[in-house]
Amino acid sequence: MKRSFLPAVLALALPGVAFGLEPADVFVLVNKKVPASRAVADHYCARRGVPAENVVALDLPEGEDISRKDYDVLLAGPLRAALEGKRDKAKVLLTVYGVPLRVGRSEPGAEDRDELAKLLPLVEFYQGRLKAPREEAAKPEAEALTNLLKSLEARRQHASHAETEASVDSELALLWWGRYDLRRWQLNPLYFQVPAKVRAEKPPLLMTARLDGPTPALAKRLVDDALAAERKGLQGKVYLDARGIKFEPAHDTGHGYGGYDESLREAARLLREDAKMAVTLDDTPALFAPGSCPDCALYCGWYSLGNYVDCCRFVPGAIAYHIASSEAVTLRDPKTKQWCKNLLEAGAAVTIGPVAEPYTVGFPKPAEFFGFLATGRHTLVECYWKTSLFASWMTVLVGDPLYNPYAKAPGLTDGQVRPSPKGGKFEAH
Repeated sequence: MKRSFLPAVLALALPGVAFGLEPADVFVLVNKKVPASRAVADHYCARRGVPAENVVALDLPEGEDISRKDYDVLLAGPLRAALEGKRDKAKVLLTVYGVPLRVGRSEPGAEDRDELAKLLPLVEFYQGRLKAPREEAAKPEAEALTNLLKSLEARRQHASHAETEASVDSELALLWWGRYDLRRWQLNPLYFQVPAKVRAEKPPLLMTARLDGPTPALAKRLVDDALAAERKGLQGKVYLDARGIKFEPAHDTGHGYGGYDESLREAARLLREDAKMAVTLDDTPALFAPGSCPDCALYCGWYSLGNYVDCCRFVPGAIAYHIASSEAVTLRDPKTKQWCKNLLEAGAAVTIGPVAEPYTVGFPKPAEFFGFLATGRHTLVECYWKTSLFASWMTVLVGDPLYNPYAKAPGLTDGQVRPSPKGGKFEAH
């Protein structure tokens, strides 16, 4: 996979992407087979003033998963047809309760199957060679075999279409892109560090968000809490749970563990010193203890994989996400201990999480996401897409896309939000 690196400082002169979103810009996707899906959509349209004709109802599977074939035939194709004459109007696509959450991997074609048939015997042969006893002088041969096996494994992963699954919402963002490689991810052209020239060369991206959760009532509550918070401005405290991992720019472009830990610390400084918010930063490996974060408006932390810790007592309209793998594998299973569903049940109005392994780079950087949010100039969905590096990948935004919690009391300007972490590099895959 080709990679290019641009110094983050080059992006500072680029103008922000401003959309000035209105309710008429939002189109809502409903599952015809789930009556509650339409009820959630109707609630949103009534509360936000979204035109009724902006609702698109499709016959979709009722569970949280959809196969790649059904995604193409039942979802993306019909949705593309329904919106074809409205491409300029449809800036945001809101999926709601009842719409599948995760799309499965694509199936290898004939050429890929032929490639796999040739690769598997080679892998087995060289694995056997590597395990064979050898003299000390033969160690260079072992190193060469190890490198060869890595190359063969990379080819096998490519031919088997590994990592072609994605969140439905992230895939739908590229509705207008035609054919593109489903393996891993596509660069999000709305990411604020993407050069204007690169952005102009890409087809339009459809910003996506989701109103979902374990029940239809909770999905509706996300809207009600957002509106309630907007009336007076989101008020409460900020809790950021770093791990004390040192950021070393010589070994980390800013997208590894050290880079994300540093971004949590930078978010703490930005929100405390510039936005004048009440911020608590824990920079130790231990997580916030249960019940230790009262009056919480903003939360971000890590790393308790698939094991929710009930640390926050949220104010209405709170925004919270936990940086860990697969925390949005389900939003509806009542027994799950994953973070997204449990954060919503605990009272958060917004969360972000992945439907499978996203790698750290799949998450918005905390200093960037919360920074743009605190300016009050951008809606929730704009902040998410300005700070998410990829589309056609794992992460999903759950919350009212038009939510703007700091519109009445902005704490920052766009110019104060810098690429994070300082010393990192913008990495376009």
